[in-house]
Amino acid sequence: MKDIVDRFISYTEVYTTSDPESDTTPTSERQKDLGKILVEELHEMGIENAFMDDKAYVYAGLDSNTDKDISPIGFISHMDTAPDMTGEGVNPQIIEYKGGDIVLSDSVVTRVEDFPFLKDLEGQTLITTDGSTLLGADDKAGIAIIMTAVEYLIENPQIKHGDIKIAFTPDEEVGKGAHLFDIDRFGADFAYTVDGGPEGELEYESFNAAEADIKIHGKSVHPGSAKDVMINSQLLGMELFSMLPVNQRPEYTENYEGFFMLMNFTGTVEETSMNFIIRDHDREKFEAKKNLLEEIVKFLNTKYGDLIDLEISDTYYNMREKIEPVYEIVELAKRSMEEIGVEPIISPIRGGTDGSILSFRGLPTPNLFTGGYAYHGKHELVSVDQMKKGVNLLAKIIENHAK
Repeated sequence: MKDIVDRFISYTEVYTTSDPESDTTPTSERQKDLGKILVEELHEMGIENAFMDDKAYVYAGLDSNTDKDISPIGFISHMDTAPDMTGEGVNPQIIEYKGGDIVLSDSVVTRVEDFPFLKDLEGQTLITTDGSTLLGADDKAGIAIIMTAVEYLIENPQIKHGDIKIAFTPDEEVGKGAHLFDIDRFGADFAYTVDGGPEGELEYESFNAAEADIKIHGKSVHPGSAKDVMINSQLLGMELFSMLPVNQRPEYTENYEGFFMLMNFTGTVEETSMNFIIRDHDREKFEAKKNLLEEIVKFLNTKYGDLIDLEISDTYYNMREKIEPVYEIVELAKRSMEEIGVEPIISPIRGGTDGSILSFRGLPTPNLFTGGYAYHGKHELVSVDQMKKGVNLLAKIIENHAK
């Protein structure tokens, strides 16, 4: 069986960053490069039905090896990496971590003071970046876990199971990973995304999410004759931002607390663009946040004369609403964790996964851990020990489901 470290590193070396500015699917053609590799690898395992469609969705299935009537179960991870930092030219480093700060390069150090979770990783084998890129554990660790678990089941036919469905998606990091996912073709009754963080994470709640695009139209004139004429669109943007509650910024929130996050602010005197993401686990509070932004824009338009255009679009909703009616799939994962010696950590996702949208589209999909930490930046790392436990967890879930 292929070593999970070799498998993971080979995936990180493929440049798959998604493009938030693109309207195509996939948003970057380079994601297909990894899709082709995964299809070929699945074929080599003997899963001949593996294929990638023209939108870069990879689908495959391991057939049942028992006569028992067992509902099909699915596992999903995403191939793209976040555009927050470059994912090109990733150079993973393997370390046997004994504690203390981790020197990634001459100028980049992952310090325990900044990342206290390092204290929990002493004695584990870690894979880090070289300080110049992100790692891609989000979610290539998930892909490696699924691929290794499937290969393990193929090589151990004494473990009885029903049909197992596998899928790898593009564009999760830009919020488009599940929109064109073919649930009927996938063929599972329920699934798990393998897209979480530290060992034990089991999540079935996500944010409700929206995006707000704002265009502000100013009036540019020569500053020497600007009195009572100039309207600086940048200053209107600053005024708008100052009217949002400070304590509802992401850097001041945790647990179930929602936020407004200013993602982009660019402009001139004449034209300014702002982009926000809006998040809250509670649907009523989520709607109240959107209403607040609308009221602020309405107030400023009254004050300055209809200079601001606002467009709010919902991205995904809290999947708890769809998973609670089938909570036994959460219990299945929880019990399986306990049986392999992993303490379940059931907590809300302060974000979203493909499972958020898939659950609302009719495929209940909680989220499982991968062993990754500090996603989306140069300090990203993954624990090999925890990835291996992820493989054990998938095998145990499949085994328990067959019972």
